[in-house]
Amino acid sequence: MQENEIQQELFKIVKVYLPQDVKEDAVRLDSHLMQDLGINSAHLVDIALDVEDTFDITLNEKDMEEMQTVSDAIKIVSEKTA
Repeated sequence: MQENEIQQELFKIVKVYLPQDVKEDAVRLDSHLMQDLGINSAHLVDIALDVEDTFDITLNEKDMEEMQTVSDAIKIVSEKTA
């Protein structure tokens, strides 16, 4: 899967969990999931589960800790699907 396809899928996943006061166009590569987008820790787990299902990968605890921004998530998925 190409990086731009991964990016599109991740944007779709993240947008589902945005708080009501955060607009979808706020989701950018450098967006910090919790600080910039206001995603809570419970939804981070949901995002991780959706990422695992969507890309047919398994995320370990280290991956979860490193997934701070949208670009971090793209990097992790790219590595695991390579």
